[in-house]
Amino acid sequence: MSKLIFEKSVPGARAFALPSCNVPEPGELPDSFLRQEDALLPEVSEVEVVRHYTELSQRSYGVDNGFYPLGSCTMKYNPKIDEWAARLPGFANIHPYQVEETVQGALELMFDLEEMLREITGMDRFTLQPAAGAHGEMTGVMIIKAYHNHRQDLHRTKMIVPDSAHGTNPATAHMAGFEVIEVKSNERGLVDIDDLRSLMSDQVAGLMLTNPNTLGLFEEEIQGIAEVVHAAGGLLYYDGANANAIMGVARPGDMGFDVCHLNLHKTFGTPHGGGGPGSGPIGVKAFLADFLPVPVVVKRDGRFALDYDLPLSIGKVQSFYGNFGVMVKAYAYIKALGASGILEACENAVLNANYIRTRLRGHYDIPYDRLCKHEFVASATKQKKEHGVSALDVAKSLIDYGYHPPTIYFPLIAEEAMMIEPTETETRERLDDFVEAMLAIARDAVEHPEQVKDAPRKAVIRRVDETGAARNPVLKWTP
Repeated sequence: MSKLIFEKSVPGARAFALPSCNVPEPGELPDSFLRQEDALLPEVSEVEVVRHYTELSQRSYGVDNGFYPLGSCTMKYNPKIDEWAARLPGFANIHPYQVEETVQGALELMFDLEEMLREITGMDRFTLQPAAGAHGEMTGVMIIKAYHNHRQDLHRTKMIVPDSAHGTNPATAHMAGFEVIEVKSNERGLVDIDDLRSLMSDQVAGLMLTNPNTLGLFEEEIQGIAEVVHAAGGLLYYDGANANAIMGVARPGDMGFDVCHLNLHKTFGTPHGGGGPGSGPIGVKAFLADFLPVPVVVKRDGRFALDYDLPLSIGKVQSFYGNFGVMVKAYAYIKALGASGILEACENAVLNANYIRTRLRGHYDIPYDRLCKHEFVASATKQKKEHGVSALDVAKSLIDYGYHPPTIYFPLIAEEAMMIEPTETETRERLDDFVEAMLAIARDAVEHPEQVKDAPRKAVIRRVDETGAARNPVLKWTP
């Protein structure tokens, strides 16, 4: 069993040597500013520090050391050339307080990135400020609210969200002050358009929708859905978490969406996970452009500038202009792929998901077993009913096979759900290896169910008390 770095501490051990102080010593400090006892810090040698962090890095799982089929999160390989581009001194060393004349290259990149995102989505204007997908959602819903308020439609207090929606959708709508109304899915896993019609009224501000949805299914009646919402005076919001399933093939703007957010850290090849950084740009149709956050990047007489002249703007949603390093990575990704590459990435994501779906058929239940897009939902209902093996047990068993588990128990409308998204960057060989692991677990569920329920067996940390950890978290080491 490995030790905590505090447990490796030996009095007097040092991993550093500071030079002599070459500035005047400060005057005597008041007692209120001084520690009454030494800080509790580990005392270890340099080699122990290196070994400690190396061991931690080896415990971490990421797309660089394995397949990460986390449904609806698009955990795909990030091209290293994008990291190189973001570290170029002209990008990495600039400061947001610099005057516009000294950051023309950065402003041009932002201007061109917006232009590419407009082309990909069919939207008319973008803001690059939002720092993450949920932040982008909040920005988009605030724009919808500002639009209705400007028109004196102050009675539009409701936002419709599908029962299969990402959890951020109802959370965002609620935080923006809307009453959240749920629209049901039909037997095919799509928005029940009749239920939607029954919910529409002059109190509805809009509908938040993911297309394809979290089941990986394309909303085939999307234009009809848009007509229903627009006929009642509402707006249609596109949750872009699944945009890599349609990029280069279909555009939200052509489907009837008025507002669209994208996750640069999912769709356009920038690192995702570990807390960020992310980027969630928002695109809008022309009639909403004046409500965008300030500033926006404009081009005047061959020069680029930050424009604050948006009298209907919802204001700033970020201290400065967004997570610029993420923008550079997304720009490099899109430029490297080009239009044909963006299309091919989308096609491969769809192909990979359908390949795994068909190979797992018969071994696991597939609640909506038909052509999917970039992800699909398998279910452990058969294993649970016949052998007491749950989706959680299957997920824990995958750890022993060297794979990060997929999303489980989401969307909520599918029992014992396992939401699998292979992404476009995985090879046929890696997909086959993953499928073989899933099939082996299905066999073990029949032959050795207790072994599956006891998984993982090889992990440093095995099953934890998740309820206890959530309610009584231990966040620091106590000697």
